[in-house]
Amino acid sequence: MPDLMHHVTDIARCAALFRQEELAALGLKSCHASYLCAVCQHPGITQDQLARRIFINKSNVARQLAVLEEDGFVERRPSPEDKRAIQVFPTQKALDVLPEIIRIFRVWESFVAQDLSEEERRCLVSMLEKMKARSADWMEKR
Repeated sequence: MPDLMHHVTDIARCAALFRQEELAALGLKSCHASYLCAVCQHPGITQDQLARRIFINKSNVARQLAVLEEDGFVERRPSPEDKRAIQVFPTQKALDVLPEIIRIFRVWESFVAQDLSEEERRCLVSMLEKMKARSADWMEKR
C-alpha cells in the first residue's frame, strides 16, 4: 500500500478504536458518531443524503439507522414530499450526547496533532481537504 494511504488508513483505524472505547459509555459504537453528528446538524436529512454525506453505502446506513432508532437516538419518517424517501431526525437523546461526541473527536484530534506546529496543522488540514474533495468527487460520479 502506498505510504500516504497506509498512514491515513492506520490513523483512521486508531481513531475508530479510540471512539469505540470512549463512546461505549454512551451506548454507541464508533461508527455511530458520524451518523449522529450529521443528523443533528441536518435534521430531516434523507437516508440517501446521509449516505452521500458520510461516504457509507446505503444498505449500511439503513442498518445502522435501524440500530440508532431502536436505541432511541434517531427517528425515521417518510418524507412528506417524496414518500419513497426516508427522513432522519435526531431525538433529544441524540442532542444530549452530541456535545460529548464532539468532545471525543476534539480529544483525539488534539492527541494526534500535538506534535504539529499551528502552521503544520493548517497545511495538513488544507491538503486533506483537497484530497477529501477529490474523493467526494469520485463518489458522486460513480
